[in-house]
Amino acid sequence: MKRLLIFGLFFFGLTFALWNFTLSASQGNYRSYVLDFKEDISQSVIENQLKTLQDKYDVTVELNSEFSDRDRVYILKSEEELPTLKPLKQLLKGTTEAIDRNYRYQAFAIPNDPNYNQQWNFRSINLEQAWDDTQGDGVTVAVIDTGVSQVPDLKQTEFVEGYDFVNDRTQADDDVGHGTHVAGTIAQSTNNNYGVAGIAYKAKIMPIKVLDGNGGGTVADIAEGIRFAANNGADVINLSLGGLGDSHIMSEAIKYANEKDVVIVAAAGNSNQNSAAYPARYPHVIGVSALDAAGVKANYSNFGAGVDISAPGGSEAGKVVQNTISPDTGEAVFTGYQGTSMAAPHVAGVAALIKSAGITEPEEVLSVLKQSVRKVQEDPKNHYGVGQLDAGQAVKLAMRGQISVRDFVRWMRDNGYLNPRFWIDGGTVMLPFKLATVIGGYLLAWFLRNYFPFAWSWALGSGIIAGSSGLFFLKGFYIFDLPQAPFRVMGSSIPELGNAIQGSPILNPFFASVLIPLGLILLLLQHPRWRWFAVGTSLGVASFLAMSAIVSPAVWGLGSGAIARSYLLLNALLCWGLGRLATRDEKAVS
Repeated sequence: MKRLLIFGLFFFGLTFALWNFTLSASQGNYRSYVLDFKEDISQSVIENQLKTLQDKYDVTVELNSEFSDRDRVYILKSEEELPTLKPLKQLLKGTTEAIDRNYRYQAFAIPNDPNYNQQWNFRSINLEQAWDDTQGDGVTVAVIDTGVSQVPDLKQTEFVEGYDFVNDRTQADDDVGHGTHVAGTIAQSTNNNYGVAGIAYKAKIMPIKVLDGNGGGTVADIAEGIRFAANNGADVINLSLGGLGDSHIMSEAIKYANEKDVVIVAAAGNSNQNSAAYPARYPHVIGVSALDAAGVKANYSNFGAGVDISAPGGSEAGKVVQNTISPDTGEAVFTGYQGTSMAAPHVAGVAALIKSAGITEPEEVLSVLKQSVRKVQEDPKNHYGVGQLDAGQAVKLAMRGQISVRDFVRWMRDNGYLNPRFWIDGGTVMLPFKLATVIGGYLLAWFLRNYFPFAWSWALGSGIIAGSSGLFFLKGFYIFDLPQAPFRVMGSSIPELGNAIQGSPILNPFFASVLIPLGLILLLLQHPRWRWFAVGTSLGVASFLAMSAIVSPAVWGLGSGAIARSYLLLNALLCWGLGRLATRDEKAVS
């Protein structure tokens, strides 16, 4: 009862927020409006209307420009606050095509770095909007990598003292270019009329060298580097490194840094495997998969367990360009890299922007990142984690200190959650659809029970759930180091089993048919208890297929039109008839 009450209050609050969100469009006072008069209205009528406005509200009205006369676009201005839209629309009723607030837009901050136009990756994460509010002031990002060399386009970036754990010295220079490239993505000197830009370009860089000239390093050095960063004021740690194998010392170092409110970001790995590498896979680490220039998972990127979010990592078609050093000559170069190593610093840089906006707790930073992403509605294999990084939205939420109901509603609307089609056709869990199929299965059983009395049993109920919905909530589970295929299978109903592994939303015609319920009934018909599981399965599948025929009749090889819908309905009727035949003159075992 308590859960039902909470559920009801949530939807009441959501409805109220939506109502307020809609009403807000007609609220507020403004000092300038755009009046777009109809073109078939005579000029004398327009002049009379304008005079009425001026007399009533003490305003000035004039054409917007010398080109506005043809379209009859006038600007209404006042030194005082003007009334809301409603009285203006009533006063000018029948003479205007539209009356709009004369909003002021502004250009997003665009840096003057001459090669910024090569950084497609920054525009793809909506970074310019984020720069309007913060550039990472007061935040220190530890780059735990091959070291960082202060190339020309890092000269204006502030550095704090780091450490070289490979050679046991304070100077943590780079000898292969990887760490310097990563540091450039995070905080390349920006607006310096040189080179390219960085995400949190007013943040400080703490260079920590744990990887040698061959790009490899020990768990002991990396763990010490994490502790060093946490003990010396780092707010964010970037780990564009990883490998196989759990390590106690690494796990403890991550826990230690997390307890000191350090946000830890790590690359998922470049093996195209269904699980992130360590340390991205650890709790308290934000694991990042890579997007290519087209905005889809890069072909090399790991996915699945351990992936929390996705960000640009580049591909052969478009690499991530920063100023670094050449591993051959040691000279500074502008060059493009690709990999999850390039994706992770995008998230680390945005985490620095979020921290600069006043969000301090790692869990709160992660929450802002999660709620601001561009959601990918079809992602059964967790290629993208919660979605694709959006720096502008992340900073917008962080700047407000907390996410209000209206912001949440707007986010849900913008990402499709308030679109009814999402809830029944495109979501990861499709809760209402699944509930409807389960309820439908029970209604079919209830109808049969009235004509062919039998006792309810757990076997019947289990069969209805297996046939109609499966344990659907398991589909979205990505538990630490476990394979995901079993969760997708357990989270699928019988008609969905055909696409559980490959992740296709299109139903397989074999599984989405009467064949499996028929086989189960033939196999279990003589069993006193399990026959009811087979009956429940038949009714559950009937409910699922009927609902799918109405909502989303997509069947492999049959399309998504009348043929697919007829196929699903026919098999739904056959499943229903099969369940009816199996219950004739029989009683269940309780």
